[in-house]
Amino acid sequence: RMLIVDVLEELGYVAIEAGDGIAGLKVLQSDLRVDLLVTDVGMPGMNGRQLADAGRALRPDLRILYITGYAEAAVVSHGHLEPGMAVITKPFALDAVANKVKLLIDGAANRA
Repeated sequence: RMLIVDVLEELGYVAIEAGDGIAGLKVLQSDLRVDLLVTDVGMPGMNGRQLADAGRALRPDLRILYITGYAEAAVVSHGHLEPGMAVITKPFALDAVANKVKLLIDGAANRA
């Protein structure tokens, strides 16, 4: 988590770090500007997919980057991701995360 925050900040973004899904949901329920949710799929308690679903219910245009140690198929629903979503699997290169983030923020998520 700290590594992802460092990458985002090096790219010039303001990163809001949440320790778990519940803390992340509280951020999404707030008035803070959130351009992208970066979430690990395999979090204890509220997992990343549940957090993303709750986030999209609150913010329908929320862009989401899933990070997973599982096969990408574990995240992809019915063989595809919704617009504004992307997946990166562990292990990954930091520049790959940076590229996915840039594509999602720039609105090119379906090509991410």
